[in-house]
Amino acid sequence: MRRDARPRNSLHLGLAGASMMPMEMRAFAAAVIEASTLEGKLASAPGQLTDSEPGIALRYDEPVRPPGLEMVPGASPKVPAPAGMCDPSQRPRILHALANHELQAVELFAWAILAFPGAPKAFRQGLANILADEQRHCRLYLDRLTAMGGTFGDYAVSGLFWRRAPEIDSPLAFVCTMGLTYEGANLDFALEHVVAARAAGDEATALVLQEVHDDEITHVAFAWRWMQVFKEAGKSNWETFVGAGPRHAAERARGPTFDRPGRESAGMDDEFLDHLERTSPTAPGGKPRGR
Repeated sequence: MRRDARPRNSLHLGLAGASMMPMEMRAFAAAVIEASTLEGKLASAPGQLTDSEPGIALRYDEPVRPPGLEMVPGASPKVPAPAGMCDPSQRPRILHALANHELQAVELFAWAILAFPGAPKAFRQGLANILADEQRHCRLYLDRLTAMGGTFGDYAVSGLFWRRAPEIDSPLAFVCTMGLTYEGANLDFALEHVVAARAAGDEATALVLQEVHDDEITHVAFAWRWMQVFKEAGKSNWETFVGAGPRHAAERARGPTFDRPGRESAGMDDEFLDHLERTSPTAPGGKPRGR
């Protein structure tokens, strides 16, 4: 469902008929969220994206999902810890969950393009660029899942990121939630999975995870940079983050390990990093997070 004043089909132009033609960023974002096939979700922009008609704000409550990939309400489906990479029966389950995380990120960056039409053009272009990265990451995980004989839809998928959407009421809240909380935490989780995949002798999966990690640094850098633009004068970076991010943002913004070098590469300052490093990580249910 979405909340706006226009008929549902007014923006859903699809991608098939616009091959290599300029397309409005708004229409592309709507096509991604409303796609009823995985191919539609992961289809690259058909040509140059323009942003001359950002339109009115649209806030989707949930995305359209292909059959078998509907998000499970409530508690997230259980996913093995990174150490499960060493078990061939658990590795597809982990990759399945990672692919769903990326699919949610694809949808939510499209969501932000539609939710914040008045945001600076450079910010909106950055959202579109990261959306393309998330599509690529999802395809990479799906390739590994397929190589192991798995299929996307073999397991139930969560809507963990989507459950935060109603709380995101500004571009600042978006970068603090998606960029600094969830993508920030993935700096830790991706490296933990790299180590586990290598321990399992799965170098192909380790290389995919390393690529995602390295891209994540640029995504966190984007969020950090725009937090400086959007934050209230006189507030520290830490105060801004915990105030604008999701509930328990600090506890959710890191994993059991702490990739300080990755965060430093993203531009985070020492005061912020010291606060975050001293924070004990928790899982979505609030329990302490272990490896």
